[in-house]
Amino acid sequence: MRRRKQRGNDQAEVNMTPMLDIVFILLIFFIVTATFLQEQGFDMRPPPPSDEPPNTESNPVILVQIDAENRVFVNQRSTSEDRVLASVQRIRAEAPNSAVLIEPNNEAETGTVALIWDDMRSNGIPVSIQRQQGDGN
Repeated sequence: MRRRKQRGNDQAEVNMTPMLDIVFILLIFFIVTATFLQEQGFDMRPPPPSDEPPNTESNPVILVQIDAENRVFVNQRSTSEDRVLASVQRIRAEAPNSAVLIEPNNEAETGTVALIWDDMRSNGIPVSIQRQQGDGN
């Protein structure tokens, strides 16, 4: 009887050295060819102190009040809602950087407030709205 020759377990081995070489070459290639963007940021340093004295002259606020009966007052002078822009422009002729503060009553019509607001904004006048003081509702 003949004996069979036992073959050894032939296991295929993968040589990792060439693959590691290729990975390192690709890594070096991408590092060298990558473009590095310079990010822009904000300068967080405060400005140097000024030798000029601060401006103590403040611009007056033009107060436009609308009461519960839709009567309109510009700096406590009664006017119609159509004449508010003319009154404001007259006051701004003396103080060009002044802004308008609209104080509507809770019972005032929204259309009146919107009309005055639109007139101011369309003419480039800075405007804000604040509820009248003393309204309990």
